Amino acid sequence: MVAINCDMGEAFSIYRCGDDEGLMPYITLANVACGFHASDPVVMADTVALAKQHGVKVGAHPSLPDRQGFGRREMKMDRDELTACVIYQVGALSGFLQAQGMTLNHIKPHGSLYGMAARDEQVAEAVADAAEVFGVPLMGMAGTVHERVWGSREAGFIAEYYADLDYRDDGSLIITRRHAAFDPAESAQGAVRAVTEGVTTSVGGKEIPVRADCVCVHSDTPNAVDLAKAVRDALQPYLS
Repeated sequence: MVAINCDMGEAFSIYRCGDDEGLMPYITLANVACGFHASDPVVMADTVALAKQHGVKVGAHPSLPDRQGFGRREMKMDRDELTACVIYQVGALSGFLQAQGMTLNHIKPHGSLYGMAARDEQVAEAVADAAEVFGVPLMGMAGTVHERVWGSREAGFIAEYYADLDYRDDGSLIITRRHAAFDPAESAQGAVRAVTEGVTTSVGGKEIPVRADCVCVHSDTPNAVDLAKAVRDALQPYLS
């Protein structure tokens, strides 16, 4: 069985990024931005309330402190400092969840923090130290340092597949500053293959192994709502 997750609440003040209202009916897990790359207190409160309205579970989406770069620029930080940054962000979101009578479901790092943790054990360990404070699993990519470090921790590991990002031949993600539109039918077909066969096709045409405990659609993909609906319809028999 599989979940559908989406990075949400990535607005700030009067500025909007993605159609959270349009997407929420088609997902089962929301990864909510916590203020470092996007969001603010009102946006967090509104996003959590919207998730509750649609019966969607909420996880935290912490970032490096890089609002100007939307969390997509790498930074060098000491392990303890990075752990503190994640605890700070997740703690803020946890307050809004408590206000709605909801509990934190998981943590999924954002952007460069996610990518760095997939390659660097010290970064992955720093994030895991923060997750253990809250006792929730971490979401990441199978076959990377994510799984090796986070999978060994008591809180657990959730492997995700990306319906709207391309994969290199070595299985790594191609993460762009701005996401491009993807064909909904092709993304949906790819998601079903990932769930049922455990494979996807790289940009070089190579079949690479993946694992999909959940499938991700980004809210800032230009046609995100159409894509999420297509993925939801295709995965309906497999949804948890």
